[in-house]
Formats: sequence, C-alpha cells, structure tokens
Amino acid sequence: MTTAKTTSRRTGDSRGALDRFFKISDRGSTLGREVRGGVVTFFTMAYIIVLNPLILGFVQDSEGQYLGGGDQPDLAMIAAATALVAGVMTILMGVVANYPLALAAGLGLNAFVAFAIAQSMTWADAMGLVVLEGLVILVLVLTGFREAVFNAVPAQLKIAISVGIGLFIALIGLVDAGFVRRHGAGPVPVELGVGGTLQGWPVLVFVVGLVLVVSLYVRRVRGAILIAIVATTVLAVVVERLAKIGPSVDGDTVNPTGWSLNVPALPGEVVRIPDLSLLGSFNLLGSWQNAGFVTVLLFVFTLLLADFFDTLGTMTAIGAEAGLLDEEGNPPSTRRILVVDSLAAAAGGAAGVSSNTSYIESASGVAEGARTGLASVVTGVLFLLATFFAPLVAVVPNEAAVPALVLVGFLMMQQVKGIDWDDLEIAIPAFLTIVLMPFTYSISAGIGAGFLAYVLIKVVRAKFADVHPLMWVVAALFLVYFAIEPITGWLA
Repeated sequence: MTTAKTTSRRTGDSRGALDRFFKISDRGSTLGREVRGGVVTFFTMAYIIVLNPLILGFVQDSEGQYLGGGDQPDLAMIAAATALVAGVMTILMGVVANYPLALAAGLGLNAFVAFAIAQSMTWADAMGLVVLEGLVILVLVLTGFREAVFNAVPAQLKIAISVGIGLFIALIGLVDAGFVRRHGAGPVPVELGVGGTLQGWPVLVFVVGLVLVVSLYVRRVRGAILIAIVATTVLAVVVERLAKIGPSVDGDTVNPTGWSLNVPALPGEVVRIPDLSLLGSFNLLGSWQNAGFVTVLLFVFTLLLADFFDTLGTMTAIGAEAGLLDEEGNPPSTRRILVVDSLAAAAGGAAGVSSNTSYIESASGVAEGARTGLASVVTGVLFLLATFFAPLVAVVPNEAAVPALVLVGFLMMQQVKGIDWDDLEIAIPAFLTIVLMPFTYSISAGIGAGFLAYVLIKVVRAKFADVHPLMWVVAALFLVYFAIEPITGWLA
C-alpha cells in the first residue's frame, strides 16, 4: 500500500527533478510563474491560429488552387496544422534550449509566401522553398555562421534591437486593437481610431484591458497580465452579447468599429477533431523547374535574410527582458535556440503553413515571470490542445489580449538607458534601428538600417578596423535585401 508520506515524497522528488531540468530556481523563478507565463504567451499569440488561415487560405496559386489542393478555401485545415506545428516546435524550444520563447507561423513571412511566392508556382512548390530556406539556415547554424554573426554585433546595437522590438510590439497591440489605424487618405499615414476619434465598443474593451493590466502591474499583483486577459475577455463576451457588434470584416461588409479578428461569443461547440491532411504538402525542388533559377534564388534569399535576423533580434529582446543575457548581450544556449528556430522554419513548410519562427509576443510571458523553457512547454501544450479546442480559443478577441503587448513594449523600452547617446558612432545606428522597426512594421528592416548605418559611420570616420569582418558581409547582404525589387527587375 502506498502511504501518504511516500506519495508526498514522490511528488516532492518530481518537482525537484523538474526544477533541476529547467533550472527554475537557478533563474529566480517558480513553477507557478512558469505556468502563468506560458499561459499568457499562448493567449497573446493564439490569434495566429485564426490569422494564418485568413492570410494563406484565400490565395490561389499559379494553377488556381487554394492551399491544400481544393477548389474552395479550407480554413479549419490550415488552422489545425498551424496550431500543431506551433505546439511541437514551442515544446522543442522549451525542452532542448530551455528558453522562454514560443514559435508559430511567421507574420510577414506568411504574407510574402502567399502574395509573392505562391503567385509564381504551386502551393506545394512554394512550401518546398520554405523547407529549403529552413534547411539552409540550419546549415548556417550548425557551421557556427549564424551564431558568429550574432556575436559580431556590438552590444549596444543589440540593446537598440530590443528597444526597437519593444516599440514594434506596442504598435502591434495598438493597431490590432483599432486604437491606431491606417489613415485612408492624405499625408498622415496613421491616425487615432476612426477619423481621429475613438469609436466602437471593441476599442473601449481594449482601453479597459489596458487600464486594468497597468493597474494590476504597478500594484505588483501576481498574474497581472493573465488576470487582465481573462477579465477583459469576459467583458468582451458580455459586450458582444448585448450590443451584437460583429466582426470588422464580414465578406464584403466592412464595419470599422467591429472586432478586429475574433468575435468574443461563446462557441456552439467546444471540441472539434482536427483535419491534419495538409501535413506533407510540399515539393522540395518543383519550384526550380516552374519558376526559374533566378526567381527562386531571390525568393529564398529574401526569406532567409528576414528569418535570419528576426530571430536574432527576438531572442535578444526576450533574454534582455528576462535578465538572461551575458555581458556581451548573448543569451544562454544560443546555438540550441537557433537550431530549433531553423528546424521550425523547415517544419512550417513541410506542414504547409509557411515558415515558423520565434515570436516576440513571448515577452508577455516573460513579463509575467517566465524565465525557463518550462513556460514554452506550457505554451506548446496549449497550442496542441488548440487543435481540438479551436472554437474555445476563438473566444478571446485581440482587444482583450493585446493590452499585454503595450505593457511589454514599455518594459522593453526601459533598456534604452543602456545606450550611450553621446557616442554618435553607436547612437545614430541605434536610433535608426529603434524607429524603423515600428515605422516599417519590420524587425529586419530596422536591424538592416542600423547595421548599414554603423558600417557607414565607421567608414566615414576611417575606423575600418573597428568593424568586425562579418559585419561587412552582413551589411552587403542587407544592401541586396533593400534593393531586391530593382535587382529582380534587372535580372528578369
């Protein structure tokens, strides 16, 4: 017979093994913080389960086929594969790299695959290119090149990358909530709300969520972000039930004051058997025959450079926020992080849902206290459950989740004091890195501008020896990256 004392001892041993494996106590965290952090990260990026199918699902390839080979969009199939790959790769990040970093289909990359690559070839060929890009990155990691480039970047420029990403995700939160919108016409690119004023119940729900999360955080309430997301979701469900607002876009009907993505209504069904038939829908070398060598090479290069530097910036920002970076600004187990991220890129293509990459929304979980890979395991498990509970995930609207991103943007902005603003050789590149990430809506564009400015200033001041050899290589690659359109036209 098992006694209560024996059971307690076994439970204690189990917790001790978990602590030792993930180094929870060593990093100043607790089991509760890791679980809460993993849950928060999931809810701040669960939108990708809904958004990725919307980006990929309605595009027809060069043969007029939708993703999956059908004559009609199959959003449920794409959503299931999106959640599955995100879950598996995020768990792998937690177990292999022990880092609080979640992965899913990359925004921007999926749009590039849908609207640029898939127009020139079949979906299977396009996903084969994504697999190929992931394998190339994996080779660069295993040979040490990707890590060497990361180590060649000056520490203060790494800080600028973190700060820029902080502003970028704050802008993502404000845009996704409808608080900031694209201006319809005129010289002003963005504006407050609709026509310069805040309109609609969803924006009010976001504001309430932001007030709540800030209030709880400054009072140091444990689980502040998670509490705010749950409470704001409940409010959103009640508001939708009473006001019947509906989505911002429903077919040809546009409602600027509607919910930006998920409509927060209780679902008619909670569990749904996922359709995973999209897995394996790729053709590794078909694109070379159908689109031509030059076109394929440029597509792979564009994917490669964006994926390459997005992850370097993201893992630095997460490590800085978690206090895990060393004196040179490098996170622990850098190579393992990069290996998993490279495998995720290839896995996303192999599953037919575009390249998977590290998500800066992981910073919301870090803000909740996550410091180890256990948080990633929690996030990954929730993604796997989402393949069955997709209707339940859809209850949480963007307006309830993105207040966390605004708060995290502030937390990451605090690192700006680590930059020497009196040193023009680093201050100008840092400034360009910081402002261009939100202004261009691209992490890679900000990093590229900062790197090019850094090399240029060193050249102008005749300090050639101060530039690491790899920085010269990277600067040249970014020149090609920014000039990809005219180069494509010249070679066509």
